[in-house]
Amino acid sequence: MNGSAHPAMATNTVQSAQPRWLVAYAREAQAEVLKLWRQPAFLYPTLAFPALFYLLFGVVMARGPNTGDVARYMLATYAVFGAMGPALFGFGVGLAEERGNGLLDLKRVLPLPPMAYLVAKTLMAMAFALFIGALLLLLAMAVGGVRLPLASIICYFAVLTFGALPFAALGLLIGCLMRAQAATAIVQMIYLPLGFLGGLWFPIFMLPNVLQTIAVFLPSYHFGQLNLWAVGIESIFPWISLLALGAFALVFLALAASAWRRMEM
Repeated sequence: MNGSAHPAMATNTVQSAQPRWLVAYAREAQAEVLKLWRQPAFLYPTLAFPALFYLLFGVVMARGPNTGDVARYMLATYAVFGAMGPALFGFGVGLAEERGNGLLDLKRVLPLPPMAYLVAKTLMAMAFALFIGALLLLLAMAVGGVRLPLASIICYFAVLTFGALPFAALGLLIGCLMRAQAATAIVQMIYLPLGFLGGLWFPIFMLPNVLQTIAVFLPSYHFGQLNLWAVGIESIFPWISLLALGAFALVFLALAASAWRRMEM
């Protein structure tokens, strides 16, 4: 009998060597992604709307000498619009529903790390932002004629991943304060205006002056500016937008943390 370990025993040894808290976080995040992936009412609009809007406005209607620039511009802004959706709906509506049906109370008594629930939902929002960004990038390359260097592609995905965090914090705040039906209505009332007024549906210069003034006070506008830089539309890095988006994240997170503590009392 040789001294090599049985494959099953080796696998169990590797798994047991992993920190239990890390396994718990990973499984909780996987469950969050699968849960939303299996909900057609969430999945189809989340994936279809940004893709269809991009095909319509970024490809079909973008005919002319600057077709490539328009397709690239719309790739940046509609990817941002798509990344906001899972963060707001998955966090806001999902948390409100789980509060209402008792699932959140059940999770509190399970032997999970204290922050596993919130970390899992955050990773879910980031994962869907990446997936939607990849879907739109493939469409842009396949039918929009968009070509991006590797550095721009990396920046594009980095912006979408971390830019979704302020909207996850806003969703957390809504989910802590509202019941399920109210949360759905509130998120819809926030999501669509943020997209339109933030210059994500049309270039910001096409909006009336008063709306352009309003846009600079919205997180969606600054999210969009960062992604426009990522794809090469803006040549100068928008430091103001980075700072503004960070400030929005801190404010939303502070308010959400306060609401979460009150909810647990």
